[in-house]
Amino acid sequence: MSTAGVARAYDRWAPVYDLVFGPVFRRGRSAAIVAAERVGGRIIEVGVGTGISLPQYSRDVRITGIDLSPAMLDKARARVREQALGQVEELAVGDAEALHYQDNSFDAVVAQYVVTACPHPERALSEFARICRPGGEIIITTRVGAGQGLRGAIERTLMPLTSRLGFRTEFPWSRYENWAATRSDVRLAENRPLPPLGHFSLVRYQKLGPQEQTR
Repeated sequence: MSTAGVARAYDRWAPVYDLVFGPVFRRGRSAAIVAAERVGGRIIEVGVGTGISLPQYSRDVRITGIDLSPAMLDKARARVREQALGQVEELAVGDAEALHYQDNSFDAVVAQYVVTACPHPERALSEFARICRPGGEIIITTRVGAGQGLRGAIERTLMPLTSRLGFRTEFPWSRYENWAATRSDVRLAENRPLPPLGHFSLVRYQKLGPQEQTR
């Protein structure tokens, strides 16, 4: 997977993304937004895509959205205009692995079905932690692979195809565990299976302040 390849893949998905993925990811989107609204304040959606989730946010928060795909962002901008979504402050092309925002810029970082589409997922996770303020949350909806067994073998077999489509099927929970183990500034707050079939999860990390860090 490459950044340019992922951007091209989602440019191709843009015309049909809401139709294909909208119903499948509906429950996960709602769960992520509820979690982000509990934090409130300034929220960034990394991988905002067509902006399908934007109308669900209340007018009490401020939303920034970034995405690699210009075609997806065109859809998001049209949605903001047509629905007069005043809570959306900015929509811009951006790379999850190299965010141009300053440290501690956001109260909540939301990444919906994005991490497994990143060429270097751990870089993206570290960027999420960097731009999240202490006391804020990183809120992720994500595919979690089986790792082992028949399902794991199927996921590995599908990887060459799904990588060209812009996402991974093979992504075990151990990658999140190993990333978090290298950090002193995050703490796992929740890991909850989501429908369909528990192949997806809502994952929440709290960003710790210096006084809370233990290493």
